[in-house]
Amino acid sequence: MPEIGAHQLEVAETLIGVGRFLIIFVAARLLAELLVRLQLPTILGELVAGVLIGVSGLHLVVPPETQGVVSQGLLQLLGSLADLPADVVRDLYAESFPNLQEVANIGLFALLFLTGLESELDELVAVGTQATTVAVAGVLLPFALGTLGLMTLFHVDVIPAVFAGASMTATSIGITASVFGELKMLRSREGQIVIGAAVLDDILGIVILAVVVSLAGGGSLAIGPILKLVAAAVVFVVAAIGLSRSAAPAFDWLIDRLKAPGDVAVTSFVVLTACFFPPAVFGWEPPLGAFAAGLTLSTSRHTHEIEQAVKPIVALFATIFFVLIGTGMDLSVLNPMDPANRAGLVVAAFLLLVAVAGKVASGWSFLSQQPTNRLVVGLGMMPRGEVGLIFLGLGTQAKLLTPALEAAILLMVIGTTFLAPVLLRLVVSGQSNGPDVDPLAEIPT
Repeated sequence: MPEIGAHQLEVAETLIGVGRFLIIFVAARLLAELLVRLQLPTILGELVAGVLIGVSGLHLVVPPETQGVVSQGLLQLLGSLADLPADVVRDLYAESFPNLQEVANIGLFALLFLTGLESELDELVAVGTQATTVAVAGVLLPFALGTLGLMTLFHVDVIPAVFAGASMTATSIGITASVFGELKMLRSREGQIVIGAAVLDDILGIVILAVVVSLAGGGSLAIGPILKLVAAAVVFVVAAIGLSRSAAPAFDWLIDRLKAPGDVAVTSFVVLTACFFPPAVFGWEPPLGAFAAGLTLSTSRHTHEIEQAVKPIVALFATIFFVLIGTGMDLSVLNPMDPANRAGLVVAAFLLLVAVAGKVASGWSFLSQQPTNRLVVGLGMMPRGEVGLIFLGLGTQAKLLTPALEAAILLMVIGTTFLAPVLLRLVVSGQSNGPDVDPLAEIPT
């Protein structure tokens, strides 16, 4: 075999990197455009795009840990362009894949930062105990039922069962707010309770996520370390909320005195990176720091400018994150024609049932003297959306889940995200959608 030069390797690495980005973005945009026209969340299009180009589809983008085989046609094309044998290109493909995963993590951190930034803490205070009760019930019911059900009915190991239960806790603020906005109910009593509860849901969910992944990494299930992790994580998030009242004004004071272009974006990034230090010290996952950074700046006067700076980053890099989740999904484990897969399908149905029932039941968990459509509240808490996919992605990266359980969680996320907008529209279709007025004065704190 002729000697391979450094230039050929450099060309091949460039072609592999550029080719992967091209495939990912074209596939993601095509599917996102389709789902937008169907009035469904674009993140589901990105996820499906990943499935189509990944190990369950065309094998164009294949994470090495899946043991999938990259498309021979793609390898030959890249090899001919770089004048290299296909087997050399395949080795370079596997070696360079971690770089793509690091880029995807940028999207994850930016998305969680934006989620924290958009958390309207004042709205949570405005709806008081109703939102708190709904949020706590919406976290505890799916988590407890999902975890215990997997362990007792399906004999799933503790850590995977706990992680699957945790993946059902959060509510997608973005999807819920979008649907209530379309229905002109965002400022209704039900809408405010759901949005406030979703904010708290995300806070509780991210804390649970940090604790579960930390426990999985350390392998310790002793009650002492668990309580210590939970207490430290709660203190960290509460401190971030408290800092939003003091650090945000200091941030504004600094921004008002900076003149160079990009001051808001760069200074926000400094806050984001600084918030990674406490999770690193306590052994949590970095996403908790990203979310806390967003909470810290959520009361800034420059929130809109920060959002405008972060959203393009999310649009680019979070797309890669969601597509990569799809590329690693082996949906062959859900083929009902294979008798070995039927147990996994039963698990998927169980998770979807618990995910729906747990959130819907939370709509009846609060006391109210004012007329409230509790079914609307419960359905509004249902969609997991991007938050559920973040849980799934981290579980996959940490190798906590079996392929069947990964696919079951994926179906749970997709099912709740598709069902929530449809069922909400059906439930409120007979109601009068009046002007989107502000009812906060009517809601007791």
